[in-house]
Amino acid sequence: MAEDTPPEYEVLALRFGTHADRPARDNFLVDEGQFTPGSDMPMDFYLWVIRNDRHFLLVDTGFNEEMARRRGRTLFRCPVDALADLGVAAEDVSDVVVTHMHYDHAGNLDRFPHARIHLQEDELRFCTGPAMRHHVVRKPFESVNVKTAVQGLFEDQLVLHRGEAEIIPGVTVHPVPGHTPGTQVVRVPTARGWVVLASDATHLWANIRLRSPFPILDHLTPMLEGYEKIEALADGDDHIIPGHDPQVALRFPALPGAPDWVRLHEPALDSLEAAAIAGGAVR
Repeated sequence: MAEDTPPEYEVLALRFGTHADRPARDNFLVDEGQFTPGSDMPMDFYLWVIRNDRHFLLVDTGFNEEMARRRGRTLFRCPVDALADLGVAAEDVSDVVVTHMHYDHAGNLDRFPHARIHLQEDELRFCTGPAMRHHVVRKPFESVNVKTAVQGLFEDQLVLHRGEAEIIPGVTVHPVPGHTPGTQVVRVPTARGWVVLASDATHLWANIRLRSPFPILDHLTPMLEGYEKIEALADGDDHIIPGHDPQVALRFPALPGAPDWVRLHEPALDSLEAAAIAGGAVR
């Protein structure tokens, strides 16, 4: 392998929960008539793993059963315990990227006592700053998660980044503000090209493809400009992985022996295969 050629990684996604009865209108800042009035558009919850024979990187940490009950979400399984499917214990994870500090991405941090937690400095500043005095702004955050992150700062566990950074060889984070000031995406070299874990820089494929943002956001223009940045970082539309789209779990092949995980480093399934999975015929 040439010195300047990045290593390749497997990228896995776990669908660990859902908000099944979410109205489609709630997923878009502006409804331009593309959806039937009153229709539902479920929003699923994911975390991601990046791995090869030398490195293991967790992206986001989900939330627990108590949080699911409190916020009216369905938790299929504990996302931390699900790492056992991959032969990994939380205590053995060395690096975790937190894309942003909302409750569904930054819970369970205390379950990773030996991991370096990678966060954008702007995100920590935001969720510990005066903006949190506004109820509508702090609603997607949980103080317990913020306190855990701050504790990690005092224990040399929290690693703060100011912009782009390489986390493991070839895998980089890129700030894409808009949803929150410190939202970051993760770019990964795979056998099928550059995959971007966009997280909530685009909740659904429809958000980025229609240029119709999700309504929970800090600044609109940076979010729209972030779509352009994500597209430039990825090797195609199917290389952009949104943070909450149920289609992600349907359009990519399951991991043999661990069907709750799907393989994002492999090409997306064609429409017939995806339809069969949706009908329960495959998996």
